[in-house]
Amino acid sequence: MRAIVLVSGGAAVTPFTTPSAAADAGMAAGNTMTALRAHLLAAGHTVFTAPARVGAGVVRSDDGWQGFSDVPEVLPAAMTVNSAGRIDDAGTALAAFLAHVTDAYAVDAIDIVAHSMGGLFTRAALGALGAPGAGTRGGSTPPVARLVTLGTPWTGSLLGDVRRGDILLADAHDDTATAAILTQSLAFADQVSQGAADEVSHSFLAGDDGWNAGQRGVLDDIEVTLVGGDRFAAYEEPSRLWPHDGLVATRSALGEEVPAEVLPHRSVHRVDDVHSIFFADRFDLPWERALTWDPRVFDIVDAALGSGA
Repeated sequence: MRAIVLVSGGAAVTPFTTPSAAADAGMAAGNTMTALRAHLLAAGHTVFTAPARVGAGVVRSDDGWQGFSDVPEVLPAAMTVNSAGRIDDAGTALAAFLAHVTDAYAVDAIDIVAHSMGGLFTRAALGALGAPGAGTRGGSTPPVARLVTLGTPWTGSLLGDVRRGDILLADAHDDTATAAILTQSLAFADQVSQGAADEVSHSFLAGDDGWNAGQRGVLDDIEVTLVGGDRFAAYEEPSRLWPHDGLVATRSALGEEVPAEVLPHRSVHRVDDVHSIFFADRFDLPWERALTWDPRVFDIVDAALGSGA
């Protein structure tokens, strides 16, 4: 059986879901993955959602904005991504989750759709399981053939880059929305991050000695589709900041600085979306203009993954 695994990003709280079970109250798969999961299930796919939370532990509910409760199955902490922690630690937990899905549900092929830092967590998981693909640790996890990343900060995010000084507040060029995002990102990182904010930066990820360089070979046998949002484009000159989706610059989401030896098989797509429904809500946009809720993005995902069962 081929399955799709949805992986949410930094600071996300997401329940474990199966094709037939999800949170019974609130957002069925959390505020990141609910709409995409519903679309893929309707298309006939077998879909699982990886559990994630801020900090170590298990996922039973989310009392925050657009949260959920009444999760029918709670997986152990070792299979639960700490979405505010270090990338490689998240990858270790995600690798354990992929092995569990494989063994418990007789999965023999996996495709992954990842939002935001979920794309980095996925790459770390694939590296933990053994490159190329994800099938070399004890034979318990089948190869991953396809990866779709939605707004993944391949070479840094606004949050990480402004925190590390790669982006300055002056780079907002007096755009009110972008200046507010940069300022609030600093406060959010100080409050929530347990390592993620420093690692989701250009300084950590890019360059000859960066984290990306250490991932050579992991994606050699995997077709990767990258989708980036460019909703915020008040300043027209492309840079490490402009245009951006509210959290990730478009050039980062499209992997423009990632060398071919790290990302050999890629297709890229731009849409005028914001990073998430949080940003859509914040700037009075319909949720359908968020990367994981946009029917146009669903079409891109459908084309990348093919038809369902």
